[in-house]
Amino acid sequence: MWTIDYSDLSERDLEALQAKVWDGSETLKVFIADILPHDLKEKKDMEDRMIELENLVTTFWWVVILEHIQKRSLPDYKTYIGWWKLDEIKNEMHLQWANLLVLGNILKPHQMYNLNSHLKEIWAVAWDRVDLILKIFEKNAKTEETKLQIELAAIKHMWPRIFNMWMELWKQGWKWSGETNTEIMKRHLSNREKEIRKKLDGYSKVRETHRQGRKKKGFLTVGIVWYTNAWKSTLLNALTNKWVLSEDKLFATLSTSVWKMWIAPSNTPQGEYVKWKEVLLSDTIGFIRDLPPELVDAFASTLEDSIESDLLFHVVDASDPKIDEKIQVVDDILDKIWAKQERIYVFNKIDMISWHMLIELKKKFYKKKVLYISTHNKTGFEAIIELLEIT
Repeated sequence: MWTIDYSDLSERDLEALQAKVWDGSETLKVFIADILPHDLKEKKDMEDRMIELENLVTTFWWVVILEHIQKRSLPDYKTYIGWWKLDEIKNEMHLQWANLLVLGNILKPHQMYNLNSHLKEIWAVAWDRVDLILKIFEKNAKTEETKLQIELAAIKHMWPRIFNMWMELWKQGWKWSGETNTEIMKRHLSNREKEIRKKLDGYSKVRETHRQGRKKKGFLTVGIVWYTNAWKSTLLNALTNKWVLSEDKLFATLSTSVWKMWIAPSNTPQGEYVKWKEVLLSDTIGFIRDLPPELVDAFASTLEDSIESDLLFHVVDASDPKIDEKIQVVDDILDKIWAKQERIYVFNKIDMISWHMLIELKKKFYKKKVLYISTHNKTGFEAIIELLEIT
């Protein structure tokens, strides 16, 4: 353990400390925590949220060593979890040499400030759910456009905290003018945001030109959307016979990709000959519950290919016990980004559920347009082909 005098630790020093903690040079030990509101219907709901939070952490190859759920009706105004509980967690983290606390919700700027100020005594830092997702996005970013989108989301997320940090220090008696420094930083971030949006507009125009070209050629375009880990990439592999990154990790891919699918000539039941047909499949980032608004906004241009497609395939994990909730999460996001075209639910992994469960699913969603498939054994793929042939 490092020995440091924290009495004169400035905020710039704290930022350097944080950078050292997550620079990837060693495996981080992570403590995850959240509160359990009294109005939550089932304890299982919170357990699912904590499992998802743990999956987000392990996506970054970190080690989760502790979990904590606290029952309280409302989050604590100053620290979200309360001072006494923060002290308890800090002591446990110190004993286990944990160096990162991740909260399972979106915290207010002053809450994050208070948490980090308290945790720096044990050489640890705190993130909320958005910080964690941003770091995962940053790690997986491969293209210049994706990196710009993540930077834009980070600016939108961090600005309220930066403002609050300067205000807190000003209240504590720092001699410089907090207002002046805040305005300087605000102007810098505002200018940078304009630069990023200008560059992203350029990428968006190029993508629009490509879409118009595909429309002129008469290609059928299908956007693929999904809740993370619904085996979307496996479906793309099976339909296109091309290799697509398929990992059991959240947000393994971030950039939009367009894949070609060829449908062989055939005869309809009426005897009509259907020639070769080229279908373009467009996929993008997976969705997740409580996806930060700033991320949806930053990735708006990337999502345009799905929004502008002729059809939307909403890939669903049929074996997921939270299937209704996750379908609603994706549908809500699609509504927010004004996706108006026809949506086809593609229920994947039917080989992993019983016949009785499959019958129940069909009864529940009989009013929806649904395809039931398995990418493992290609069950139901003929229904996808038939749908695309007549569209």
